[in-house]
Amino acid sequence: MMWAFFALLSAIFAALTSILAKIGIENINSNLATAIRTVVVLLLSWGIVFITGKQHGIVNIGHKNLLFLILSGIATGLSWLCYYRALQIGEASKVIPVDKFSVVLGMVLAFVVLKETITVKSIIGGLLITAGTFVLVF
Repeated sequence: MMWAFFALLSAIFAALTSILAKIGIENINSNLATAIRTVVVLLLSWGIVFITGKQHGIVNIGHKNLLFLILSGIATGLSWLCYYRALQIGEASKVIPVDKFSVVLGMVLAFVVLKETITVKSIIGGLLITAGTFVLVF
Protein backbone atom coordinates (compact mmCIF):
# COMPACT_ATOMS: atom_id res chain seq x y z
CA MET A 1 0.00 0.00 0.00
CA MET A 2 3.01 2.30 -0.21
CA TRP A 3 1.76 3.35 -3.64
CA ALA A 4 -1.36 4.84 -1.98
CA PHE A 5 0.78 6.95 0.35
CA PHE A 6 2.75 8.39 -2.56
CA ALA A 7 -0.42 8.84 -4.62
CA LEU A 8 -1.96 10.83 -1.76
CA LEU A 9 1.17 12.97 -1.47
CA SER A 10 0.99 13.50 -5.23
CA ALA A 11 -2.60 14.73 -4.90
CA ILE A 12 -1.65 17.11 -2.08
CA PHE A 13 1.30 18.53 -4.02
CA ALA A 14 -0.79 18.77 -7.20
CA ALA A 15 -3.42 20.78 -5.31
CA LEU A 16 -0.73 23.09 -3.96
CA THR A 17 0.76 23.36 -7.46
CA SER A 18 -2.51 24.65 -8.87
CA ILE A 19 -3.08 27.30 -6.25
CA LEU A 20 0.56 28.44 -6.12
CA ALA A 21 0.66 28.56 -9.92
CA LYS A 22 -2.51 30.65 -10.16
CA ILE A 23 -0.96 33.20 -7.80
CA GLY A 24 2.47 33.01 -9.44
CA ILE A 25 1.38 33.57 -13.04
CA GLU A 26 -0.37 36.83 -12.32
CA ASN A 27 0.91 39.52 -14.70
CA ILE A 28 3.51 37.33 -16.44
CA ASN A 29 3.42 35.25 -19.62
CA SER A 30 2.15 31.73 -18.93
CA ASN A 31 4.86 30.15 -21.12
CA LEU A 32 7.57 31.99 -19.18
CA ALA A 33 5.99 30.82 -15.93
CA THR A 34 5.98 27.24 -17.20
CA ALA A 35 9.66 27.52 -18.17
CA ILE A 36 10.57 28.79 -14.70
CA ARG A 37 8.59 25.97 -13.08
CA THR A 38 10.26 23.44 -15.36
CA VAL A 39 13.74 24.58 -14.34
CA VAL A 40 12.78 24.14 -10.69
CA VAL A 41 11.41 20.65 -11.38
CA LEU A 42 14.56 19.79 -13.34
CA LEU A 43 16.87 20.91 -10.54
CA LEU A 44 14.78 19.17 -7.88
CA SER A 45 14.63 15.90 -9.85
CA TRP A 46 18.35 15.77 -10.61
CA GLY A 47 19.13 16.79 -7.04
CA ILE A 48 17.17 13.82 -5.74
CA VAL A 49 18.88 11.51 -8.25
CA PHE A 50 22.32 12.62 -7.05
CA ILE A 51 21.41 12.65 -3.36
CA THR A 52 20.17 9.06 -3.63
CA GLY A 53 23.17 8.02 -5.76
CA LYS A 54 21.04 6.77 -8.66
CA GLN A 55 22.77 8.76 -11.42
CA HIS A 56 24.84 5.72 -12.45
CA GLY A 57 21.69 3.94 -13.64
CA ILE A 58 21.49 6.24 -16.65
CA VAL A 59 23.82 3.97 -18.64
CA ASN A 60 21.38 1.06 -18.23
CA ILE A 61 18.42 2.81 -19.83
CA GLY A 62 17.37 1.02 -23.01
CA HIS A 63 16.32 2.70 -26.25
CA LYS A 64 12.64 1.83 -25.76
CA ASN A 65 12.65 3.22 -22.21
CA LEU A 66 14.40 6.37 -23.38
CA LEU A 67 11.98 6.88 -26.27
CA PHE A 68 8.93 6.56 -24.05
CA LEU A 69 10.45 8.79 -21.35
CA ILE A 70 11.12 11.43 -24.00
CA LEU A 71 7.57 11.15 -25.32
CA SER A 72 6.25 11.37 -21.75
CA GLY A 73 8.38 14.48 -21.23
CA ILE A 74 6.92 16.06 -24.36
CA ALA A 75 3.40 15.24 -23.20
CA THR A 76 4.18 16.68 -19.75
CA GLY A 77 5.60 19.87 -21.23
CA LEU A 78 2.61 20.39 -23.50
CA SER A 79 0.25 19.63 -20.61
CA TRP A 80 1.97 22.17 -18.37
CA LEU A 81 1.99 24.86 -21.08
CA CYS A 82 -1.74 24.39 -21.68
CA TYR A 83 -2.51 24.13 -17.97
CA TYR A 84 -0.71 27.36 -17.10
CA ARG A 85 -2.44 29.21 -19.93
CA ALA A 86 -5.82 27.87 -18.82
CA LEU A 87 -5.08 28.86 -15.21
CA GLN A 88 -4.04 32.31 -16.29
CA ILE A 89 -7.22 33.05 -18.23
CA GLY A 90 -9.74 30.91 -16.32
CA GLU A 91 -10.96 30.33 -12.80
CA ALA A 92 -8.82 27.83 -10.91
CA SER A 93 -11.96 26.16 -9.50
CA LYS A 94 -13.00 25.32 -13.08
CA VAL A 95 -9.61 24.70 -14.68
CA ILE A 96 -8.48 22.21 -12.01
CA PRO A 97 -11.41 19.75 -12.44
CA VAL A 98 -11.03 19.77 -16.22
CA ASP A 99 -7.30 19.12 -15.86
CA LYS A 100 -8.03 16.27 -13.46
CA PHE A 101 -10.31 14.74 -16.11
CA SER A 102 -6.96 13.35 -17.21
CA VAL A 103 -7.65 10.68 -14.58
CA VAL A 104 -10.50 9.29 -16.70
CA LEU A 105 -8.52 9.61 -19.93
CA GLY A 106 -5.59 7.88 -18.24
CA MET A 107 -7.85 5.05 -17.09
CA VAL A 108 -9.17 4.56 -20.63
CA LEU A 109 -5.61 4.51 -22.00
CA ALA A 110 -4.59 2.02 -19.28
CA PHE A 111 -7.40 -0.30 -20.39
CA VAL A 112 -6.71 0.09 -24.13
CA VAL A 113 -2.92 0.44 -24.33
CA LEU A 114 -1.73 -1.40 -21.22
CA LYS A 115 -4.52 -4.00 -21.35
CA GLU A 116 -5.34 -3.48 -17.67
CA THR A 117 -8.48 -5.15 -16.37
CA ILE A 118 -11.69 -3.16 -16.57
CA THR A 119 -13.80 -3.56 -13.43
CA VAL A 120 -17.24 -2.38 -12.45
CA LYS A 121 -15.60 -0.20 -9.79
CA SER A 122 -13.31 1.45 -12.35
CA ILE A 123 -16.22 2.14 -14.70
CA ILE A 124 -18.36 3.61 -11.91
CA GLY A 125 -15.44 5.68 -10.63
CA GLY A 126 -14.65 6.99 -14.10
CA LEU A 127 -18.29 7.89 -14.71
CA LEU A 128 -18.51 9.70 -11.36
CA ILE A 129 -15.33 11.68 -12.10
CA THR A 130 -16.72 12.56 -15.52
CA ALA A 131 -20.06 13.63 -14.05
CA GLY A 132 -18.31 15.65 -11.34
CA THR A 133 -16.16 17.42 -13.92
CA PHE A 134 -19.18 18.41 -15.98
CA VAL A 135 -21.18 19.53 -12.91
CA LEU A 136 -18.33 21.76 -11.74
CA VAL A 137 -17.58 23.29 -15.12
CA PHE A 138 -20.96 23.76 -16.81
